[in-house]
Amino acid sequence: MDRITMRPIGLLRTPFDRPQGAPIQPSGAKGAKGRAILEPEFEPGLKDLEGFSHLILVYYFHLSRGFELEVVPFLDHEPRGLFATRAPRRPNPIGLSTVRLVKVEGQVLHLEDVDMVDGSPLLDLKPYVPEFDLRGEVRLGWLAGKTERAGEIEADDRFNQIKRP
Repeated sequence: MDRITMRPIGLLRTPFDRPQGAPIQPSGAKGAKGRAILEPEFEPGLKDLEGFSHLILVYYFHLSRGFELEVVPFLDHEPRGLFATRAPRRPNPIGLSTVRLVKVEGQVLHLEDVDMVDGSPLLDLKPYVPEFDLRGEVRLGWLAGKTERAGEIEADDRFNQIKRP
């Protein structure tokens, strides 16, 4: 398979300077303020964005190194398959968060409910549209009955140990 190369469109600025202590999901980051600062060349792409209340951010876990195919996720005590979790150490360390858009000022997006680490490279962003993104009947697998705890748990150092390149 061919290698894929991406380049960031901007940088995320948040109050979380390291993974430890950061919220594990946006639902645990209520009110946490941040900014997405886009490269100047991408500013014209922000036209019409201010009419949306939420954005889906796609970013690079820049502090993530290596991965394991079985992990013990933050909301559980049992090893789970990596792809059945949202663990940050992945073969392609890409993060995905839905955040509140407060306002657009030039090339700067003012955000709330941010859960990513400061300095994360922003790869892309899209408006959140409930009719496109919300699903009716869903199964939560091993997460059933555990998601309400996401707001109470902060990241620890369990994903800092490098086991696989």
